[in-house]
Amino acid sequence: MDHLLPAAPWLMAAAAVVSAAACVAAWRAVPWQGRQSALVMATAMLLIAVSGGDPTVGLILGAALLVSAMLGTLGVRGTAAAATCCHRALVSLVMAICSFESLASGRPVAVTGGHDHGVGLSGVLSVLVIVGVIGVILWTVVAEWIVEPVHRGRVGRLLTVESWAMAGGVAVMCLGF
Repeated sequence: MDHLLPAAPWLMAAAAVVSAAACVAAWRAVPWQGRQSALVMATAMLLIAVSGGDPTVGLILGAALLVSAMLGTLGVRGTAAAATCCHRALVSLVMAICSFESLASGRPVAVTGGHDHGVGLSGVLSVLVIVGVIGVILWTVVAEWIVEPVHRGRVGRLLTVESWAMAGGVAVMCLGF
């Protein structure tokens, strides 16, 4: 499977770009907090792919993703967009943790999955990454199949594409598929 790993950064970047494009296309249905989160994630994933997953770049982008996650939920409590903004913030947080985990393990970002990370900071971050990815995927499934959608029609389809692309991108980044 090692021969497939160099494609992982480009797959996650493609998923992030699809997610950001869908988010921007649903313009009025997504508050600025959500749009900035989607655009920051897409930019970070593209930069990771271009840098070859350099852990130092991952540190800087991890910090940017953390700030983006915090801004992504600013002032959305009680609005119709709150759940999707929190979903984007969770994805940003998981991606930031994955970036920090790659720095702690010394492995490139987006190629961290499937390795024995041992103990210490890297081991704790690995557990958080796995729990976060499972949380993002479960949130996506529950939001799609159990929770009544807030938006219908074209906007609903765009937000569904965005949600699934985010879940796929975070899985690729953090698990190294």
